[in-house]
Amino acid sequence: MTRALETSDPKRRMALPVFHPDFMTEAHVACADERLHAALDNSVTKKDYGRRSTLAELPDANALRELAGQIKRHTLDHLDYYLELLERNVIQHGGQVHFAATSEQANGFIVEIARRTGSKLVVKSKSMVSEETELNDALTAAGIETLETDLGEFILQVDHDHPTHLVMPVIHKNAADIGHIFERYFQTGYTDDPQKLAEMARVYLRNRFNQADMGISGVNFAIAQTGSIVLCTNEGNGRMCTTRPRIHVALMGMEKVIPALDDLPVFLKLLARSASGQALTQYTNIITGCRRPGEHDGPEEFHLIIMDNGRGKILAGAYRDTLRCIRCGACLNACPIYRKVGGRTYGSVYPGPIGALLTPLFNGLENHKYLPHASSLCGACFEACPVKINIPEFLIRLKGDQVQQGITSATERRIFKLWAWVLRHAWSYRLSQYGQRVMMRLIGNKDGWIRNLPPPVSGWTAQRDFPMPPRHDFRYLYKQYRTQQRGKSR
Repeated sequence: MTRALETSDPKRRMALPVFHPDFMTEAHVACADERLHAALDNSVTKKDYGRRSTLAELPDANALRELAGQIKRHTLDHLDYYLELLERNVIQHGGQVHFAATSEQANGFIVEIARRTGSKLVVKSKSMVSEETELNDALTAAGIETLETDLGEFILQVDHDHPTHLVMPVIHKNAADIGHIFERYFQTGYTDDPQKLAEMARVYLRNRFNQADMGISGVNFAIAQTGSIVLCTNEGNGRMCTTRPRIHVALMGMEKVIPALDDLPVFLKLLARSASGQALTQYTNIITGCRRPGEHDGPEEFHLIIMDNGRGKILAGAYRDTLRCIRCGACLNACPIYRKVGGRTYGSVYPGPIGALLTPLFNGLENHKYLPHASSLCGACFEACPVKINIPEFLIRLKGDQVQQGITSATERRIFKLWAWVLRHAWSYRLSQYGQRVMMRLIGNKDGWIRNLPPPVSGWTAQRDFPMPPRHDFRYLYKQYRTQQRGKSR
């Protein structure tokens, strides 16, 4: 599966796999893409400010985040118990549960259900797990028409593209881009008016809901105590996908379960605030089983597919806290790296800081060796995370794993060994500091900036200038200051 790579030259199109290890090449291209930067600045920065202001409305947001993290940690510590409890309660309410070890097995369950029930048209609400499993391709290969109904996902589907954000999938396109996409797809006149574009999609999708045999959704939270799933959306398509078709299939990663209904408000207070700066999403749906006698809405069959796909391996290791993630996208909105390079660079459906962790853990660290370094370690992601996942700490640990596994280059290992030796001795540290300052002042410009640093740090000046160091260091200035003070005291 390939996608088009958007560059600073709109005429240049490259085909790259959706899952790819080429972070550095894509990041280089994205850094020069001013259209991408404008789109990101217009969206993620506003969402980050919105998160800060709406969280401030809570009596003690920090304590609530701590509680949410504790609930998720407790659930992961007893995940086998809560998954079995969830299964029992789903079955008790007339649903069926399928455990999938891999993405291929999860897709296989869904294809088999569609074939058994004679489903010809499938409508989907937004689901990042289905992007992870590449479900649309599996259904299409089986001859089953599949239609995304979330507006952003629908735009990407008709343009043969993929999401670049956990919550705002079409963030990398502006209204003009979408106007051209709809002009080609609907064979109508061009418009870039957002209201008209949304109306075109709404009219088209409304009829397809009535024709659909199966609806597929993701799961924001699964409540073990009641056997319910929770969907949080800002569009009505989620309800249409889960009530109109005869069959409803919900696909979730096994970490999405929470213990009880009383725990849900904790996460609802944090999810929308962290994701988009809203107090609550427009629609919060709690779905428990299939349609019962006397009810007019709801599916005849409900299937819950609980997928592992590498999560069990993470659960058993040192990175289990990463599974506390509730996919709010707050860390993406706060991250200066994501704001610069966007989501396509990460080589996964999970971009940003949490993607820099999950993608190597899912797909192998050797296949994504640059992602642990795709961070400034500023801590903005940790500060933004509603369940307090210490992402910077885990990224540092992944870097250590790279060294232990021999993934880093021999040159890089030598450089860091030399650096460590220099830092162990005061005289060598001061000598290297002096040499560095002299060299940089020699290659710097009169305006106080360095345009080109030599390798291996040349990557910095490939994108931005480097400030020239001052003529004298802190120790020299402090010594001069103390001498002056002693002179005054006499």
